This record gives sequence, C-alpha cells and structure tokens, in this order.
Amino acid sequence: MLSVKQGGNGSHFYSLWFDCTLACCDCHSPQHHGRDVTVKVAVSFSETVAGLNFVQTAECLQLTAQPNKDSTVKVSTNLPLEECAVCIISGVNDTQLSCHSTLALVPEKEVKLLFNCSQSVEQAYTVTVTQIIACTENTCSPSTVETQPLLLSEFTRTFIWQIQAPAKIVVGLDVLGEGLRETSKPCDNGYQYSVDTPGTNGKADTHYCTGGSVTHLDLLSEAVVSLRVQPKTQVESVVFQASAGKLKGRTVVVTIDSSTTLVISRFSQEPECELCYSVDAARTCSQSGKTLTDVQSLSLEFSCLKPQESYSVEVKKTIECTKNSCTPATGELDPNLMKDFKRTLKWDINVPERTVLTLEPSSGGLKQLSAQDKCQDGPQYTVSTTRSDGQLKANSYCSGGPLSRLDLLGLTTVTVEVPQGQELDRTIFTAKAAPRVGKLLSVFPDPETNIIIHRDTVEHDCSVCVDKPPSQKCDPKKITLSEARNTSVEFTCPSPEEVFTVEVNREIDCTATSCSDTSVQAESTLFPDFNRTFTWDLKVDSTRTFQLDFPEPGMQQIANEDTCPDEHTYTLVSYLRTGPAMIGTFCKGGAVTSIGVLYKGRMLLRVPGDRKMDPLDFKLSIGPETSMIATVKVNLPRGVSDTAFISANYPNDFPDKQQMQWDFNVPDMHNYTVHFHQHTAPECLSKDVEVEYRKDKKKVTKVGLTDKQPNHQQGNFNMVLKNCETNTTLQGLSLKYSVSVMRSGHPVLCTVDLSKQPEVALQIEKVGSDPFCEMSVNTEVVKKINVAAGAQAELSFLDCPNEDVQLTASQFIGCQNVASCSETLLTVPILDSCLRMPLHSFTWHLNIPQDSTIDLVSPSGGLQQSLPGQECNSPVSLHVEESQGFSVGDFCSNGTIQKVQVHANISVTATTRDFSKMTGPFLNVTFTEEIPETIIYQVSPQMSSPTLLATPNWPNGMRPASTVSWVVALPSGYQAHVQFVNVSQPKCADRHTCIKVKMLDSEEEMLSRREDEKTDDKLLLPRSFYVNMSNCIPEDGNFGAVTQIVLERKTNLLGIILGIAGALLLMLIVLAVVCFFVRKKKKERMLKESSIYLGGGNIFKARERQFSKARSDNDSHVYASIDETMTYGHLLGDTSYADRMEDHFKGMQVDSYHTFTGPSELPVIQEPEQEPEMDQFNTFLDPAETFIPSRPRTPIDRQDSLGFHDRRMVDNELHTFRNTGDLSVIRLSGVDMEPEPEEEYL
Repeated sequence: MLSVKQGGNGSHFYSLWFDCTLACCDCHSPQHHGRDVTVKVAVSFSETVAGLNFVQTAECLQLTAQPNKDSTVKVSTNLPLEECAVCIISGVNDTQLSCHSTLALVPEKEVKLLFNCSQSVEQAYTVTVTQIIACTENTCSPSTVETQPLLLSEFTRTFIWQIQAPAKIVVGLDVLGEGLRETSKPCDNGYQYSVDTPGTNGKADTHYCTGGSVTHLDLLSEAVVSLRVQPKTQVESVVFQASAGKLKGRTVVVTIDSSTTLVISRFSQEPECELCYSVDAARTCSQSGKTLTDVQSLSLEFSCLKPQESYSVEVKKTIECTKNSCTPATGELDPNLMKDFKRTLKWDINVPERTVLTLEPSSGGLKQLSAQDKCQDGPQYTVSTTRSDGQLKANSYCSGGPLSRLDLLGLTTVTVEVPQGQELDRTIFTAKAAPRVGKLLSVFPDPETNIIIHRDTVEHDCSVCVDKPPSQKCDPKKITLSEARNTSVEFTCPSPEEVFTVEVNREIDCTATSCSDTSVQAESTLFPDFNRTFTWDLKVDSTRTFQLDFPEPGMQQIANEDTCPDEHTYTLVSYLRTGPAMIGTFCKGGAVTSIGVLYKGRMLLRVPGDRKMDPLDFKLSIGPETSMIATVKVNLPRGVSDTAFISANYPNDFPDKQQMQWDFNVPDMHNYTVHFHQHTAPECLSKDVEVEYRKDKKKVTKVGLTDKQPNHQQGNFNMVLKNCETNTTLQGLSLKYSVSVMRSGHPVLCTVDLSKQPEVALQIEKVGSDPFCEMSVNTEVVKKINVAAGAQAELSFLDCPNEDVQLTASQFIGCQNVASCSETLLTVPILDSCLRMPLHSFTWHLNIPQDSTIDLVSPSGGLQQSLPGQECNSPVSLHVEESQGFSVGDFCSNGTIQKVQVHANISVTATTRDFSKMTGPFLNVTFTEEIPETIIYQVSPQMSSPTLLATPNWPNGMRPASTVSWVVALPSGYQAHVQFVNVSQPKCADRHTCIKVKMLDSEEEMLSRREDEKTDDKLLLPRSFYVNMSNCIPEDGNFGAVTQIVLERKTNLLGIILGIAGALLLMLIVLAVVCFFVRKKKKERMLKESSIYLGGGNIFKARERQFSKARSDNDSHVYASIDETMTYGHLLGDTSYADRMEDHFKGMQVDSYHTFTGPSELPVIQEPEQEPEMDQFNTFLDPAETFIPSRPRTPIDRQDSLGFHDRRMVDNELHTFRNTGDLSVIRLSGVDMEPEPEEEYL
C-alpha cells in the first residue's frame, strides 16, 4: 500500500508505505537470519523527486552500526537512489525508513541500517572511517591508532588517518605486526595501505602491502594514511603506534675523488628543505644545491625528511683516450652513492682524431630507442658524439638488447639516467681506443666507365681518398674515378657504406660505334657493400631508336615510386628537347620483352648494399626510324592475367605533342580487353588527345580517353597514345590502364563413374611443360585429380593436350581367407570412354592375411628380370613392389623365372605403350599358404644365354631382416656355372647377412658366407640347386647381389673310357684271327707228300703242282680219305715243319673261311630322358623324391648273346659258337638300328 503526501512551499515530501517481504536469501541481517521477515515501513525522501518510481528490491541487508568516538563514518553508493539506497530504520516498531545515497553516521550512536539495492550489496556500497591524529611537539592523540574491525565488515572499508602537527614536527608511525613493502600493484590479501604526503607536486600516493621490511613511517602535518580492506576481510584492531618529535632532517655521507664532480640540484620547491655541510669548521647552507669534488666522508645535512623528493644528483667524470687506450679504462661509480636520489651519471670521453672509441656495456647488450621512447624499468643510456665540424648526434638505449658494443668517432659523452632506488653495478661500461682503420678497396674501372662516389648522409665523420700517400687526395663529399687503371680507394671510417653511395656510369654512343646485339650488364663486383646505381647513357641518330631486348622472363612495369621485390629496380628515361621523360620503372619477371627509345636516353639499375647482385643482362641494338618517344613490346601471358601499364612520366604529365606505342602479342585462343583505370585529360590548344588501335592489315581505330575501349577481342594489336599541344598551366595528360587476357577455348568435360567398379581408382596429373593446362574436379581447380574407388566425379580439362596429362589407375584386390580365394587374373578394366588421354600405367594392390603368400605366374611363359646386361625388350613392363616400398623387381615376359612367391602385401604396376592393344591377363595370381622366406623365385635357366638374378630392391639393397631364395632347376645332362658378379655388403648392427647354396637332393652346403667373409666368385653345380640370401639389420650400407648362371652339357668320362677299351679289345680280336690263319697256312705247307687215290681219276705224283684238268672238270676237290692228324697238324707246336712246307702251296687257295666278327659298332638302345617337374617346389620336400635321375644307356654286349648261328657256317661244326667266350652278334629286329644322334652345340 503506497501513499504520497505533498508538503508546502512548493516542495514535495513523499511518504511511501508498503509491505516488504524479505526472504532469508536476500536479507542477511543477523536478527532475521533463517526466517522470512515482513516489515511495514514508511520511506521518507527529503529531496524533490519528480516522477518517482521505486524499484522493487533485488537484494537487501539489515545491519546495526555504532561508530567509535572521534571517528567519522560515511556509507555511500555510486548508483542512483532509485536503484540503490541505504536507509535508517526508526520509529515505532521500526516502521519508518529514511533512505539516502550517502549517509553519515553519528559517533557513538547505534543505528539500524537497511541496504536495499538492485545489484550485489557487497559491491554496491563503500564505508569510509576517518580519524584525526592530533600531535603536539611531544605526543600524539590518540597514540594508538585503531580500527573498528566489526563495523560494517560486509562492505569495502577505507580507514583514513589524517595527521595534524605543528610546523617542523615529525610524526612517527610504528607499524605493528607485519612490516610493509612498497608496491605499485594491488595487494593479494585484501589489505592496501596508502600514504599521501603534502607538497609533492601531484606525485601519486605511495602504496604498501603487508609482508615487507618497512616498520616505521615519518610524516609531516597534513599527511594522510589510509587502509583499504575488502569485504568480509578481518582487520586488526590496532595497526600503528603514533609518536611526535622535532624534525631532524636527513644526513648523507659522501666521498668524491678528484676526477669526479658531484652536482646536487633542486628540482622542486616543496617541501621546504635546506642543504648544509661543514668544511674546516665553516658551515655552508643552500636551498638550491651544491657542486662538490675531491671530498672525503663529507656529511650532507638535509633539513627535510625526504630530500630525494626535492633534489637530484648528477655525477660527472672524464675519460682521456689516446689512439690505443683510455684512462680510466672503465666507467665506474660507487653503487650506493646517494642511491635514494634520482641520479644522472655522465662521462665525457676525449678521443683523438682518426681514433675509434669502442664502448662495451657490462650489464649485457643494449637496445636502441626511438626519440620518443623511454626505458620502462632500469637505467637509460644516452650516447652523444660530436663531429669535427661541431655537429652532434645522440642515440638512446635500454638494457636487454642485441648491441654488445658501440663503435664511435669523435668526442663522446655517455649519460646514464638512474631512477630512485635503482640497483646499479659498479662498472657501467668498458672503454677501448684504437686507431681508426678505414676501408681500403682496389678498383679497376672498365674503359669508358665513370665511378662516382658521393656522400649520402651528413651524420658521419668520414672522407674518401684516392691513391696512396704522398699523392693521396681526399674529399669528404664526392670523388670520381674515370681512368681504366687499378686504383686504391680508402675510406677514413670503418663503415663507409653507411655514408657514401656509388654510381657506375657508362656511355654508349651508337652513332660512333656499331651497336648490334651489344650485351649490356652490370659489374657485380664493384663496391658490393654500398648502395649502388648503375647507369647507361645511350645514344643513336636523332630519328632512330635504341632498342633494349630483355631475356626471359621479361620485365614488369611498376609505379615509378615503387621498389622491386628483389630490390633490383630498373628505370628508363628518355631525353627529349623539352626535358627528360620517365618511360617507366621495371622489375624482372613480366610481359615486357623489348623497349625502343627515341634518340637518347638512360637506363638505371638501383641495388641496395645489403643485397647480392643478380643483374639482368639485356641486349642493345639500333631500332627503326620512328616518331614515337618509346615503343614497348609486350608478350601477354597465356591463361587468365591482368597486366598494368602507365604512360610516360605517370602520374605527372605526358610530354606535349608526343606519342607512345605499345605492341601487344596476344596468345592464340585468348581474348583481350583494355581497361582504362585512371586518366587525366589536358586542355588542348591544338588537335585532340587520341588513342589509336591497329591490327594486322586492318584500318586504324581511333577513340578518346572516355570512349569504349576494345573488349573481348582476339589477335595481336598495337596501341598508340597521342597527346595534343596543351595548356601547360593546367593539368596535363596521364593514363594508367591494364590489358586483361582470358582463354577463349571450351573445356573438355568428362563424367567418371566408378560405382560399378568399386575397387578401381583413377589419378590424373599434368606432366607437360604448358603451365596453362587447367584441370578441375567438381568445378574445383586442382593440380592433380584423384577419383576414389567407387566414386563419381565431374572432370574438366581446359587447354590440356592429351600428351600433357597422364592417366594412371589402380585396383584393390584383397584376400581374407586363402582357402576361399580363387585364382585371379590381373586384367585392366574398361575405363570411361570420355577419358581421351591414354592410360599410362595400371597398378593392382594385392593384400593378403599375415600367414599367406602371393604366387605370381606369367600366362605367356616365364618372367625375365630387367637388369643391366639383361634388359627387357618386351612392350610390357611389370614393376612389383612390397607395400613397405621395397621393390621385388621389374619384369617382362619370355624369361627364365617360372614363378615369384611373395610373403607380403604387394603392388603390381603394368606399363605399356598402348593398353588397348593388350589382350589377356598380365599375370596369374594365386593365394597359397605361408612360406618361410620373404620371396622365392623359381628359375629354369636356358642354354641360349646366361641368366642374371638380382636381389629384391636392387641396387638399393634388400629390406632389413628379410630372406630370399632362388630355386634353380637344371635340365638333365646339364650342369651350371654360378658366379656372384656383384655383391654389396653392409655394416650390420644386428644379425649377419648370409649367402647359402645347396643342392636340392642334399643337405650339404656348397657355399655359406657372411658379410665379413669373402664370397667365392664361381661355383660349378652338377644338379638342380637353390640359393638363399638373408639380410641383417644394417648400421651402414646395403646388402644386395647379382648372380649369373651359365649352363653347359655334362661330359660322360666313363662312356669314353669304356668306348676306348672296347675298341682296343676289338683290335686284339682281329689281330688274333689274322695270326691264326697265317700260322695255319704255314703248317699246311709242312705236310708230307702223299699219293691221293681218286677212283676213276688220274694218277699224279706228289710234287706235281698242276692237274691235267681244270678245276671245274676234275675231281681235285673231292677227298677219298683225310688224314686226321694232318688235318689238325697246325695245332701242333712244331714250327720247323711249317718252315719246310714254305713253298708247298703256291697255287689257288681252296675253301678257306674267315671268322665273322660282326659290325664294328654296337647299337645303343635309346631311352627317353625324364625331365624334372617344374610346376611346384616345396623347400621342405626330400630332393630325392622330387628329382629322379634318368637311367643310363644300356648297350647289349656281344658276349651275352648266346645261341647265335652264323648262317654261312651252319654246316661247319667247327665254326658253330656255343661258348660265352666267343664273340657273336645278334639282331634284335629285322630293322637296321640307326646310329645314336650326335650332340648339338648351341
């Protein structure tokens, strides 16, 4: 319920009656804690308030307060009254409130206060408790300075003690409890002491925190001490003990040597203070200051408590230097000399001429300051040098920088400004002197070249001298070298590049000499540390031009006041009769290829001293006759570009009645547009400003500066800017424009859909030299296109010939379980037909479980490993690589490697000229069980040529801790020569490398060598074998080897020996038969003569040798009887009888028989040779089970053929052989046996 009453006399008195329900969370009064309180109050405002709208209380607090005697307590808030108020609760039953923004409490009177605020109560109110400490000459009241700890402790409280004392009486406050420490930051524990001293000329209060060494404060009258306490912070009840006494001032004892001058100066007149000292019983006093030198333990008496607030101190010293040393050699000072005062330390250092003074700060490096900066903490150093001409240069420094030394010339003054109380080392710096060594250079100018050395700054004391004494000439400003001779140039300062600049000028007069493609270049070795300007003054006949041709990549025009990024800035100036005209400023790397300038001009190159020279070599030649002041030839780049150009003298006026031409070469299939960005038009007195455009064999098009310029046109064109005769008192002609170029071609679009081939991915990248081929994927321009497996993409190719892009594809083939994985054929899938570029290579990524193996077999015969000396000529190349990046090898078809087994994930990359012509798979892939080695090659060497085998990743070395085997199957009847033609061994960190050779049918090692053992170069292996190599973990180097295998046919020594033995035996048999018949004939002649009775025949005598009838009609061959003893008489051993029968038979021989010995060579039974199986090899099979040797050829001996009958001797009992010892021949068939084929040698 609210009522408002109006008072008289025009003022308003408001009484507001309302019910205020205070929840316990909002009302923190000790009397109402823990329960809701309903208070019916009347609120009275003594001010006139218009339109009062009392806001409901957001937070309230009720407290009781009773200030101490002699203290003034004020409670206040900075918020408006309608938002925050402090109210006095009074009346019957505490029903009346009197609310204010600021409320002063009456000492020793208890009062109830209600704090009602829309914001946090603790932060909204402050309490100030003020007490006066009144002192006489001897005592203070109160002598114990107390606080009121419980008074309104919920708020921020400030206890203030004002000091009142007679003149020249000092009040001392002893700090009780912890000491104080001076600070400039807020205190962490909620306590903040402040001391305000009167008469400090606006100096800020001194602040203290607890926990320091200050236990006593000396104060004068009107000083104020305060203690600020944060809310709810407990405060001690007694903080100071006050006392009073006469002001005694302060005494400082100083000692000054004869080389030091101490100047004490007064900079403030408040507080009142006087300086006095006594020398030889004479007392001297001064209020302004004093200068002292050469005093010992002099007492300086100041009549004020803090003389440092009124006086400053300057300490002056002098250092004398010769050309080699300084005395004293250090700048030293007693660090405790008047430490509490603001000190200025000054050293005047005298240095002879041509002497370098070096100052080295002892506190570390220095950091140079700008003129307006000051050192935040610590001393500030100022170094001033005075040149011989009286000019002064000063630099300021702070500690903590990179400068460890200062080299100075001339008279030097070092000033150090030290703040009050700043700690300082005894030694400030070290001074060294040395003869000033200048810089000596030897220069040899080229003929017709002038070198001008001139001063660029006046800050340094330095001269340049030419030649050597006594003919040496020196000049502090400028000197010119024009003679083509070796010249000595000396600078008298150590860093002349900071003082002088160098200009190298050359004059080229093409009217007197021939200038046909003359090379113009800057001499980069001249004065490399100086700022250099190279100038070429060029001249031709007045109607012709001199032409400058720039090499690739041309020049780029920039604004005339700009500098090139590489700080090699070229400027071209034309000299007209009306004055010089700047054609332009250029940098390396742009579209400008040539510039022709009429008659006479100058080319400039500016390079700073800290930049390495990289000049542009351009060609100078004589151009055609022209009326243009300059002709600029431009090759606009391909692609999208915007090239800027400016007129001569831009932004100043283009020369009157002159014209300038630009020749633009526009790339094919590109459109150009001319944009005028900025231009100024002059007032023409005759003719008009025109811009002319001309194309080949087309008429000239003339437009004005404000007309429409060429837009989206093609072909080369010329542009000419013509100026009129202008009113020179007004603004002239200027033009800034650009020529933009863009492609006019149409992109080739291709939609790639790999969703039907989810395991195939594509990659397309640029490989051509044309940088303007533009590829994009889904409208995003990229340098390389990647289409992920199973994805779709919109591809675009702009100005990309097929030969400039390279298409590669890949496919992922995985096997999760060997038992369920069937044989896989590596074939190239059909790609989208919109991909017009040929496929460069295709890669299959084969992944298997850890306990599996990949078998690779060529469907068109074996594989050949490509090696030096065994290169592949096949159109298809296969590169096999492990997933870890180690190569298994490069292969092609028609080789000796029947199978490659790899115990790892691999990738196979096929490369050929034209994939479209390839039919059938590249490889057959099967997945088998795990093998113990990393890689196994199964090899069948051929007789046609040697076989070379290299370790994986040759020549870079095998993968660490890997093994490889070659299983080599030899054909029957052949043996192999194995040679390790190239072996590289590493230094092993763990394990060893090993090379082993074993026969397949034996466990015997034919070779076993480690990396620290010598490997046999050659081995002869008679049967199939295998080679195993294992790598260590190398520390340095790689392990690799190349093995050569050469086949040769075996030699059968046993057969040769048996053949020879058989031939000898046959010869012995023939010889025996011959001997038999010869002896038989001899014995027959030894037979006695006897008569032979022939019935019905003739009778002849025994010795008659002839018959009366011929053999055909007589019976001489018919025997009536045969003397058996005579028949076998040749078997008798009597040779004498045979001798007597020597001439018995000399007629025709009758019925003799020679034994049949059969054919001279026996037939051999041919049996087919059994070839070893090549389909599969298992390392752990018994070689005897795998490789079965062929049976030997088995001829049939004649002795073993029994029961053979010679058909010609079938009726002769003596010549029938039944004995195994006799020789006979039996035919096995009626067909004649063919002889054994001879060996074929390849």
